[in-house]
Amino acid sequence: MKNEIILITGASGCVGQYIANWLIDHSNSELFLWVRDPKKLTSINLKNPRVKVLVGDLRQPNKFKEEISKVNRVIHTATAWGDPIRAKEVNVVAVKNLFNLLNPSQIKQIIYFSTASVLDKNLNLLPEAFTYGTEYIQTKAKCLTELESHELSTKIIAVFPTLVFGGRLDNKSRFPTSYLTEGLKEAFKWIWLARWIKIFSKFHFIHAADIAYICGHLATSNFEPDPFSKSKIKKLVLGQPHTSIDIAIQTLLEWKGMRRVPQIPLSTWFIELLTILLPIQITNWDRFSLRQRHFIHEPITSPESFGGKSYARTLNQILHNSGLIKHKKPKRS
Repeated sequence: MKNEIILITGASGCVGQYIANWLIDHSNSELFLWVRDPKKLTSINLKNPRVKVLVGDLRQPNKFKEEISKVNRVIHTATAWGDPIRAKEVNVVAVKNLFNLLNPSQIKQIIYFSTASVLDKNLNLLPEAFTYGTEYIQTKAKCLTELESHELSTKIIAVFPTLVFGGRLDNKSRFPTSYLTEGLKEAFKWIWLARWIKIFSKFHFIHAADIAYICGHLATSNFEPDPFSKSKIKKLVLGQPHTSIDIAIQTLLEWKGMRRVPQIPLSTWFIELLTILLPIQITNWDRFSLRQRHFIHEPITSPESFGGKSYARTLNQILHNSGLIKHKKPKRS
């Protein structure tokens, strides 16, 4: 039996490389890795006979029309943000153009990456994503809506990662470092101030290695659409059980070896007042997020959902796997 061909877009990114490595280690599939810069594939052995690198821009899919027609599964992680024009071209137009080149008789499954920010707690699209969202949020919401009517919609699994950690800060990982993991250094700089405030907000997070496990499991399993779902597209929010900003601050303090202090509750109205009085620029989406406060979803999907074990299920494990040095607690006088 011929091995399946899996196309991974955005394969040089943090999540893309974790997924590619999982499939190399746990499957017999051939991998087409679509990247713009192959030098960024730091964790992939490019001499592996099962790996073929496609170098090009996602907005020019005809360059790989022949290869695309052969693939059996797609894991679409590529995305763009910052520039509104490019975001629309990559996050909406290029996605549809790519999917239109797939051979309906060959393609078995499409794993489409979106973001949990466009969903409410019950996994429904937020209307505010279209009206207040950044160019990234708006294009992700628009693309998901348009894919519902695509001829391949029943073969699509839309995954919505929450806050993504990955790689390390000590240069001891072959994987790229995610933006959130990089941000831990900045968080440590301000933890002395953050320990004085109490913020009422909950959120989910997930490590890229756990995203890879989930997507790898999906990409090596038979896919059957949910006959009871109102949506043609299956939706999975990827994350660990929710925690709170208050717990996150406490975890960082313990890791830094700092004591807790009496905290001042920071309510939403006070934060909005500060944005008016101080020279702080926030977007309409920022204001909506402040009022929403809790970023939790039900249900969520983790490796445990498929009988696996998470690489990082707690914030302590996230910090440990990020290569951060843990300081000893100061002794009490």
